[in-house]
Amino acid sequence: MVIVMKSDASEEHIAGVVERLADIGCEAHISNGQIRTVIGAIGDRGLIQQLPWEAMDGVDRAVPVLKTYQFVSREFQGEDTVIPVGNARIGGGVFAPIAGPCAVESREQLFRTAEAVKKAGATILRGDAFKPRTSPFSFQGLGEAGLQLLAEAREEFGLPFVAEVLDPRDVEMIAGYADILRIGTRNMANFALLSEVGKVHKPVMLKRGFTATVDEWLNAAEYIYKEGNHQVILAERGIRTFETSTRNTLDISAAPVVKAMSHLPVVIDPSHSSGRRHLVVPLARAAVAVGADGFIIDVHPSPHTALVDGSQAILPDEFAQLMKQIRGLAAVLGLTV
Repeated sequence: MVIVMKSDASEEHIAGVVERLADIGCEAHISNGQIRTVIGAIGDRGLIQQLPWEAMDGVDRAVPVLKTYQFVSREFQGEDTVIPVGNARIGGGVFAPIAGPCAVESREQLFRTAEAVKKAGATILRGDAFKPRTSPFSFQGLGEAGLQLLAEAREEFGLPFVAEVLDPRDVEMIAGYADILRIGTRNMANFALLSEVGKVHKPVMLKRGFTATVDEWLNAAEYIYKEGNHQVILAERGIRTFETSTRNTLDISAAPVVKAMSHLPVVIDPSHSSGRRHLVVPLARAAVAVGADGFIIDVHPSPHTALVDGSQAILPDEFAQLMKQIRGLAAVLGLTV
């Protein structure tokens, strides 16, 4: 069960709930969010549910949760979570176009791309300074110098940016630059890293592991949420199947499935799922059609020279054309871009 405290609940009220749980031999897991505190009650389910929690001072409601993940479930919160990012927002009927280079290679490359995607209508810039690569000899990113360039681009073009974090030791440093921290597919089950980003007050984009079920994905989000960071964005980026015609298989059904199970916003990554430039646009259109809250797309001014994933990057002109189509689809569905 999850016990949701009132926004004005005092430390004494919280301690009272924790003490009551201890009295019946149950464990309390406290999550101090930006708005309110929630307490996960762990122990004998029947015993916990028998007690009149709403009668206790400071308690707003008690929510029985049957799933292994509690805080990110629809049972815990019925309304959609909306996450503000600078002047943009993700969720709540607003479709968020996120675009930029897969990796920051140079100031000129980043600024050309940022200018183009901003002009086309992107509201958040993507670009990584740290890149996990299959080969240790491949380009690994510019490191902190790349983050500094992204911060410059934010000031120049007014675009908040999302950047990947690979190591718990780098969380504080990257959070000092980025507006959104991203956990990549390879790190979805890196529970030490998930707990660490759960302690910072920056939105976290959690990509689905390429072999993860939806339940495993949501349990990974729970690691972040339970630490007090309630600004979690889920990103579907394709899963590994028997199919070889694409880099991964985009589980487009994940958006409506997850949105029925969780209150967290869901975005689609058509670039890393397909791995092929000509598939990015149709898959991006599908993201709008199935009710996703945004997409994250690789855009590069010169894909054939890209140091990372050039085969899946679309040109700025192609992104601009896509945005025109997206606005038309969104209008039909009653969404704002």
